[in-house]
Amino acid sequence: MGLFTSVALFLTIWWTVLFAVLPFGSKSYREAGVEPAPGVDPGSPVNPQLKQKFLMTTAIAAVLFAAFWTVIALGLIQLPPLR
Repeated sequence: MGLFTSVALFLTIWWTVLFAVLPFGSKSYREAGVEPAPGVDPGSPVNPQLKQKFLMTTAIAAVLFAAFWTVIALGLIQLPPLR
């Protein structure tokens, strides 16, 4: 697996994991019982904790990428040849 394919695979895994991780631990203004400022959606998170979620996403994506890379490197799944 080449560098471009590896980076593309990692980024695809990272974005997929990010959308799965974003809702974890989030409380909306309505759920928290806090009155939002004018113009703020009551369904938006009070404290989104994005830095923590980005770090968690990167760790999970790295583990999943390592598993995919191992499967491909061991030849358990063959990638089609480049034309």
